[in-house]
Amino acid sequence: MNDQVKNTGLDEAIAAVAARESVTEFYFVACGGSNALLMQGQYIMDREAKGVAAYSYSSAEFLARAPVRLGKNSVVVTCSHSGNTPETIAATRYAREAGALTIAFTHKPESELDEAAEKSIYYEFDPLTVGEKHNALLLVQLVLGSLKELEGNTKIDQVKAALPTLHDKAEKVKAAHADNAKAWAESYKREPVIYTMSSGSCYSIAYSFAICLLQEMQWVNSAAIHSGEYFHGPFEITDFDTPFIVLKTLANSRKMDERALAFAEKYSKRLLVLDAEEFGVEEVAGDAAEYLVPIMFTALLRTYAVALSDSRGHPLTVRRYMWRMEY
Repeated sequence: MNDQVKNTGLDEAIAAVAARESVTEFYFVACGGSNALLMQGQYIMDREAKGVAAYSYSSAEFLARAPVRLGKNSVVVTCSHSGNTPETIAATRYAREAGALTIAFTHKPESELDEAAEKSIYYEFDPLTVGEKHNALLLVQLVLGSLKELEGNTKIDQVKAALPTLHDKAEKVKAAHADNAKAWAESYKREPVIYTMSSGSCYSIAYSFAICLLQEMQWVNSAAIHSGEYFHGPFEITDFDTPFIVLKTLANSRKMDERALAFAEKYSKRLLVLDAEEFGVEEVAGDAAEYLVPIMFTALLRTYAVALSDSRGHPLTVRRYMWRMEY
């Protein structure tokens, strides 16, 4: 795909949602990092939608579960960076055959996923950079733009006002963390396991960092822990040398992160704490800021991941199985 996307297809997708006679639910369906991305869609819908339900599924689970409600009143949003993820293509075709409006996010026009969906949104992608055509920002705009059309929700206006400022804010935060990222990487490069923890809009970021950056790209054992679930089992693994990455989010969920962190700080000396308040997004987005901090964490955490890969001598592109054999 060209490095610069001329037409993302975002406006056309929102118009297609608005043109539906009735929309009662959104399904967000993908695999791996794309699944983590689309979890944000459900979170925003849960927080903002008054008459539209939202569900998030891994593609294979969506096909296996076969929701009975799926039909002409449904919008199914799928995503595959390469456009060739078999389960996601199958899920998109299944949803379209059921009468749902299908909207696919992909980096590859004319891919199988692009062809399978009724509408497609094309994005630019650099995990270290916060650009206005990044998939995470386009997703926020799709959801809030749809809710403006369906219910008159105006949060999209706050998001659009904030968009031009996010790149510089992210670059500033990354620069402030550059030395700490290198020091953290040197200190953690031989850790056999690193846990990630967050909640709310940022739980999916903890999840994607655990399964994609640590497990997939670094072969480091990891698990994402929801801050609200920490005291219901996972806190028993906490010890002085248990490594955690804790992402402190905004809005209502922040209290869960603060409670979990307060306990972890008492018993573990291996904590990396990253705070969404440091990004300054609330200054420009107001109470829509919680929907924008995930992409800021994505860029910042990638800085730490690159530093870790350098310290471990294990490039982020190295795989044992993925893309190397049939599975």
